[in-house]
Amino acid sequence: MKVNPVYKREITVNSRSIRLPLILMVFNGILALVALLNMYSMTAQVEMTAEIQYGSFLELYAFASGIEFVMILMVVPALTAGSISGERERQTLELLLSTQAGGGEIVAGKLMASMHSVILLLISSFPVMTLSFAYGGIHLEDLLFLFLHFLAVALLAASIGIFFSALCRKTTTATALSYGTITMLVGGTFGINQFIWSMANMGSSGYLIQVGGLGSQVNSGGFLYLLLLNPAVAFYQIIRSQTENQDNIASVIQWFGNRPSNLVLDNWILVSHVLWVAASALLLAAAVKRLSPRGRRWRGK
Repeated sequence: MKVNPVYKREITVNSRSIRLPLILMVFNGILALVALLNMYSMTAQVEMTAEIQYGSFLELYAFASGIEFVMILMVVPALTAGSISGERERQTLELLLSTQAGGGEIVAGKLMASMHSVILLLISSFPVMTLSFAYGGIHLEDLLFLFLHFLAVALLAASIGIFFSALCRKTTTATALSYGTITMLVGGTFGINQFIWSMANMGSSGYLIQVGGLGSQVNSGGFLYLLLLNPAVAFYQIIRSQTENQDNIASVIQWFGNRPSNLVLDNWILVSHVLWVAASALLLAAAVKRLSPRGRRWRGK
């Protein structure tokens, strides 16, 4: 089976560098420290009250998962934002493009190398995440589904980083734009809905602004569907369904005003992941086009 040469080169370079082992050590060190401190506080509370509330032990799983989710969003752009712009800064990009490896093979190799690192992070974090198994309430399939969600989040973040890395000449610019885009997806989509919903409530109280078309039951209207692009919302829904045994979509329907259920709201997590994959494909295709001869001429190399 033919191996992508760019991927093979990246893996070889990473295996000889201290960067990836250092990321693994810091990533799992933070995750283990937070998980152990959280476990210590819960066991200390049990010793003081002499009451065992097994529901509280699920907080360990939710808390550790939240830390891992945040760190993935922070680590992946750092791994990918310099993947192509770094080659340009080292003046090796033109050399790569002059070989039999085209733009598509370069982008695919960079993406595969970054996802390889993410998979290593997830596998190495497995022992910490399984601490919750000691108390029950979480099953192996729940953890595997959460890891699949993390892979989808990593794919989206990696695609954003590779896109800006291909678009920008400087790694610092690509990194700033990558983190800015992820911030907009996580915080911006939520802020827009909060603003629209607040204005709708003002309109229902006597002002001229009204959104949603539901009479007195105002909401943020179609802006709610911007949250489909928000990785944090899907993560919250998954953790809530795994730890609270409730309908995993009810909370989204109630956010920013009540609204009737529909096909998208009933399948929120699935639709979110499909949109992320589609957005990742578009970003990667744009990166490949940027590396084509016509795209490089248009951007002045």
